[in-house]
Amino acid sequence: METNQGDVVVLRWSRHPRCVGLARWELRKALERWGLSRLEESAVLVLSELLTNAGRHARVSPGREIKTRYVRLADTLRIEVHDATPERPEKREPEADCGGRGLVLVEALADSWGVKDRHEPGKAVWAELSLSSE
Repeated sequence: METNQGDVVVLRWSRHPRCVGLARWELRKALERWGLSRLEESAVLVLSELLTNAGRHARVSPGREIKTRYVRLADTLRIEVHDATPERPEKREPEADCGGRGLVLVEALADSWGVKDRHEPGKAVWAELSLSSE
């Protein structure tokens, strides 16, 4: 299911790893439509990390898919990944086996990020990139 209302794009995904690439493609299309292609590299990497985390850790039952929400605000691009798991992600020290780097990358690339509760079960992990970033 897709909702596209001008400056907001909402999509739903399964936990299948292939969905990360599809979500990146949809974000690229939105960025191009909004004239924000200059943010593509950082935005796509942030989305990849957040959606991969949700795919690995979220409990997804029928009707509770993972949801992405891309929002163009006045001076910010906001990327949200919603899932039905109440456990909040925590930034940790990267491990030698390449694990634990996701939120470190998100923190490095985004101007801000965080986690918020939802009205439905679970949480939303969000990141914001300034539109003035180059």
